[in-house]
Amino acid sequence: MNLAKDMSIHCPENFDPNACRLLYVVGQLGLGGLERQLFYLLKRMDRRRYNPMVVVWDYRETDPYVEKFRGIHVPVLGLGNKPSRIEKLTAFRRMVAQFRPEVVHSYTFHTNFAAWWATLGSTALPLGSVRNNFLFDRQTTGMVLGRICARWPHVQICNSVAAKNTAERCTTIFKAGRMCVVRNSLDLNYFSPRPLPEKTMLLAVGSLYQRKRWDRLVESVSLLSKRGVQFHVTHVGEGPLRGELQELTKRLGVEQLIQFIGARNDIPELLAESAFLVHTAEDEGCPNVVMEAMACGRAVVAMDAGDIPFLVEDGKTGFVVARGDVTGFAERVFQLLTDSELRCRMSWAARVKAEQELGLDRLISETLAIYKSAGWKDTKSGVCS
Repeated sequence: MNLAKDMSIHCPENFDPNACRLLYVVGQLGLGGLERQLFYLLKRMDRRRYNPMVVVWDYRETDPYVEKFRGIHVPVLGLGNKPSRIEKLTAFRRMVAQFRPEVVHSYTFHTNFAAWWATLGSTALPLGSVRNNFLFDRQTTGMVLGRICARWPHVQICNSVAAKNTAERCTTIFKAGRMCVVRNSLDLNYFSPRPLPEKTMLLAVGSLYQRKRWDRLVESVSLLSKRGVQFHVTHVGEGPLRGELQELTKRLGVEQLIQFIGARNDIPELLAESAFLVHTAEDEGCPNVVMEAMACGRAVVAMDAGDIPFLVEDGKTGFVVARGDVTGFAERVFQLLTDSELRCRMSWAARVKAEQELGLDRLISETLAIYKSAGWKDTKSGVCS
């Protein structure tokens, strides 16, 4: 196999691709939550022991996490400029045959089948991922590909209990034989507690897509604007609904209260300027931004999508409201806006929970434990670098 011809590749100096033990395949390396989780996993891993490698299905040299992985000396490979999925599948299968990894872990749902097919006839253990709601992942991946990615590999790792429960309730044959859960984690040093500001700026973070339901936030702001409380909302994220949402703010007369600032990579600094986080999604897995807010010592007011009820202890580290209850959501936001002592108590409790449950050691220990329970034989000792 001619690596230079068949793929884009960057390897650290003296790296031996034939020593690769853990191979990860991911759709892209943009600024998404799953890319961040994979980065955390490999950053914390003993890379000299496991020699991990990342293969990118739709490789772009300019994607932000390409450079981040290179910075921790993890090889990043692309499947070249293959115009079709069949050609990429073929190239990936040849790659697995040459590198002979012990584990091939698909970190995006739509590459699950590729991980399974590439390991057929080899000794490599394939694993898949469900990164959002199981039904959402299956539907948005396409009727045929979505079904086979839901079925193969046999063992798949969900990042939320909600996704696992949804999959297990489905009666279809197109689901994995075994669903496991490893919730997202985060760097507690990078997302560190900050003093609460006196101003009441609320932060919202997430892509501007329909399933995030930011229209509910705009409607809540409209309700709050009639109650005479002083506040401002800053939204971080990009997506196709930006124009539509901005038009909604004008129609409801709250355009001066909500600012859409686009994609940013300084979330800790923005959280430091905020009083608390607001989140109105209809569909979630284990949202990174909720954990990040908690780690920075910020209460969260969110609707009960995905694993948010597991992350946010209602009444202790924030408030969890039923999805679609805009009036209830606005009431809880009002309660936090007008009670500074409650904000302080919830902020402190949120950081404590983050320290107890959301650190990186859990991410790697639980992931490797699933590899082993699925049949991987790890003959070397030591876990963290």
